[in-house]
Amino acid sequence: MDKGPRLFTPVLVVGSIIVLVGFAIRASFGVFQIPIQDEFGWPRAEFSLAIAIQNLAWGFGAPIFGAFAEKIGDRKAIVLGAVLYSLGLVLTTGATSPLAIQFYEVLVGFGIAGTGFGVILAVVGRASAPEHRAMSLAIATASGSAGQIVGPTVAVFLLERMPWQSVFLIFAVSILAVLVLLPFMRAPEAAAKEEMEESLGEILAIALKDPSYMMIFVGFFSCGYQLAFITAHFPALITEMSAPIDPTGWCGDLGIETTAALGGLAISVIGAANIVGTLMAGWAGKRFGKKWLLSGIYAGRSVAAAWFILTPITANTVMIFSAAMGFLWLATVPLTSGLVAHIYGIRYMATLYGIVFFSHQLGSFVGVYLGGVLYDAYGSYTTVWWVGIAVGAFSSLIHLPVKEESRLDNSPGSRPAPL
Repeated sequence: MDKGPRLFTPVLVVGSIIVLVGFAIRASFGVFQIPIQDEFGWPRAEFSLAIAIQNLAWGFGAPIFGAFAEKIGDRKAIVLGAVLYSLGLVLTTGATSPLAIQFYEVLVGFGIAGTGFGVILAVVGRASAPEHRAMSLAIATASGSAGQIVGPTVAVFLLERMPWQSVFLIFAVSILAVLVLLPFMRAPEAAAKEEMEESLGEILAIALKDPSYMMIFVGFFSCGYQLAFITAHFPALITEMSAPIDPTGWCGDLGIETTAALGGLAISVIGAANIVGTLMAGWAGKRFGKKWLLSGIYAGRSVAAAWFILTPITANTVMIFSAAMGFLWLATVPLTSGLVAHIYGIRYMATLYGIVFFSHQLGSFVGVYLGGVLYDAYGSYTTVWWVGIAVGAFSSLIHLPVKEESRLDNSPGSRPAPL
């Protein structure tokens, strides 16, 4: 008896593995803040700038690799991304100056773009049956969260046994190893160029005049700021600000003996909670107004962050905050992308969401770099933490005036209607 198309296709499985490994490495960079600072004696801002540049390169690289995938093929684009990712990690191990590490992180950022959501989700979406497409994309997205669970924990484990350079080499081999799975990643070709008859200039001219689109663009900045700052600096913040670990408590039962290990665990908890939050956001986005959900998520992040910084930092408060922030972590992604698609249609998704994602990565750059600069200036992360709370509150408010209605006319080939 024919049960219809399968949900778990080889494309979905392989795509999820590639995203998992790529995000596991990316999510672990915050764990290297203190080891690299201790070895070279650099200000915290130097390695922070390297991670910030990585995020900015990822933002620039996402649309570029999307174009590569359409031009030369999905799998070739993924191979190029993995090679750049690995090369950047290998070169970083030999860097002896901040400028060198910052330059090599450009390669890492482009590598993340080539092995991340932009390319992988497009392939998964095309290979999925229409009735399974939403869940397939959710699973592939959640695999990035799974990587966030694995990456920091593995990095802390390896750093306790070897220098950070050796850990980077292991990561470089890992991202190349996933390429052996690429033969199983076959998907239908992308739409023919003649199906995309609207010019990019026309689409952008309409969108950039739309206040709702620009408010979504501005609002996504704070998402990147908060997520990148926490990924890059939260382990160091916990290491330096939290109370000593009680070996007789639950941390001792889990084998967590140092605040550094607690920092790695916190990033993993965020990733675990994020899996639930992302799937819940996708479910809720079909039933409630996306702009109201986005406003609530940003407000919730600010409330959780304010509570955390105003409360004495202990292992318990770290875990509570990590679970709360994790639940709201990537919940903005299906809602923001869905809102853009609802307003302008799926045909324009790659271009218009790509631009919005660049705002996210610009926020990532600012959050990571400002975290290092203000830490060096004040000796703590308190100031930059409150900046993150403020931008979150701003994003909560700026989504409220968004007009959540389609700009498409109802004729065949539906084009965005001029404002």
